[in-house]
Amino acid sequence: MDNASRPTSQDRVRQVTVTVAEVACIIGTLVGVGVIGTRVEESSGGRLAADATLIAPATPAFSIWSVIYLGLAAYTVWQWLPRNATDPRARATGWLAAASMVLNAAWLLVTQAGWLWVSVAVIFALVIVLARLVDRLGELRQLAGGLADRLILDGTFGLYLGWVVVASCANVAATLVASGVNPPSAVAQGMTVLVLAVAAGIGSWLARRLGARYAVALAMAWGLGWIAVGRSMAEPQSLVVAVAAAAAAAIVLLSTVLQRRRLEASNRPISRSSHGIPKAGVGYGA
Repeated sequence: MDNASRPTSQDRVRQVTVTVAEVACIIGTLVGVGVIGTRVEESSGGRLAADATLIAPATPAFSIWSVIYLGLAAYTVWQWLPRNATDPRARATGWLAAASMVLNAAWLLVTQAGWLWVSVAVIFALVIVLARLVDRLGELRQLAGGLADRLILDGTFGLYLGWVVVASCANVAATLVASGVNPPSAVAQGMTVLVLAVAAGIGSWLARRLGARYAVALAMAWGLGWIAVGRSMAEPQSLVVAVAAAAAAAIVLLSTVLQRRRLEASNRPISRSSHGIPKAGVGYGA
């Protein structure tokens, strides 16, 4: 290994920080599933349960966290591999990945304390961090390694972002209800449909902004789809919301597929990323 490719002290600090953040994330997860403390759906007076609001996904939706947490653990190991210590994508994403893990743990802890408005601020910060991280992965798409590398980075953080976008909508709704916002049923359903329309719009915008990332779209569709299931099969039931959620999921998927096709057909010339590294103009990936 020549001097140019040797890990620097900054690389080592980044690797250690990611590892410490992963440990914090694991501890937060143990809190969230009830091994330590109270399960998320039982915390904050049950305001975050699957039947707490019209926009809460059904319980099976949360199984996506198992995939995300496995991916985060894999990322932590991946960035320690000798060939990845100086990898441009590891350097570009390490600090953001660590921040996302710490914010995840923080969200679980503040919901345990019942600080729902704080949890809204935390989850919005998490969305911003993950969006920037996924954007950087797109900027460095040409430097991606093999399939395993793409799954660990693009797949994990794409799913993470897509799911958290939907979760943030449910978080805001739960916080408003907990704060005493309790409109008549028809108004509540109309407001929920509006929020779902906004979620569909965000999904379409992310498809354009991030280069049609399938992982982001699949995670959003997963969450929206389980909102549809929850409102059609469990309390509080609402056929209007169920249909709107299913439509939002379809819009996110369709807009991503169409955007991917446009990018593949465009054959845009190579441009330069904000890191000064050549990248394909399409910049799409998992």
